[in-house]
Amino acid sequence: MRAAGTGQVGAVRGWARARRALLLPVLLLPAPAGAEAVAPGDRLGHARARLDAVRAAAFPAGVTRRALIAARLDPAAARPALPPSALAAVAPARLPPDPVPPGDAVARLLDLVASAEAGAAGYDAIHHAARRLPQAPPTELTLGEILDWVAATPGQNHAIGRYQFVPATLADLMRRTGTPRTARFDPALQDRLALRLMEDAGLSEFLSGDLPAAEFMDELAYVWAGLPLESGLSAYHGYNGNRATITRTAYAEGFAAIFPAR
Repeated sequence: MRAAGTGQVGAVRGWARARRALLLPVLLLPAPAGAEAVAPGDRLGHARARLDAVRAAAFPAGVTRRALIAARLDPAAARPALPPSALAAVAPARLPPDPVPPGDAVARLLDLVASAEAGAAGYDAIHHAARRLPQAPPTELTLGEILDWVAATPGQNHAIGRYQFVPATLADLMRRTGTPRTARFDPALQDRLALRLMEDAGLSEFLSGDLPAAEFMDELAYVWAGLPLESGLSAYHGYNGNRATITRTAYAEGFAAIFPAR
């Protein structure tokens, strides 16, 4: 990772705080391609190339992530700084067009998150505290059927799938990406939704060297409660029964095995 000057580090940290301010209102609710220049074995290079494609699809030309997030946080204040074409894209955020390749660095990072969130149940995981289960395994349900199950079974934890999406986060992702209720909650869609959350947490900034590994790890921990902060505790420790399910040491070692140069 390239070194950053003091001003750049401060900007990155300020950006991390702004991103966290965006994520927390969603998370703290009840119940809880163009890689021709990349060598075939360069997993990190392929990850960067794919994320470049994701960012190009998600953000209008000439408009930064920071400007769009600022617009989501305070649309009135940001409006003069953004062209009309960008304002239309403030709320939507497209999903990656293709599944994540197995063995890819980002796929391995998804595996690490899933190990802390879903365990052996994987894509069909349902929070252990849920007593009234949906009529079929999660991967056989549509998003609409999942939300209908949530509405019909109030008062319990509804975290679902390999990445334990809570209802508010799932609904927000559907709204932002334009994913319909009829979409099936299959493994490919779950991976793409989780990658969208990783991008929100700064994946592109990390891959480009603009976000230190420890800070990116913490940003991921603010998205997924099973991951520990640098303190060793979940960002939501004690909230609705949440706790870190792996140690910070195990998290750091797993992360370093995926991104050894970081």
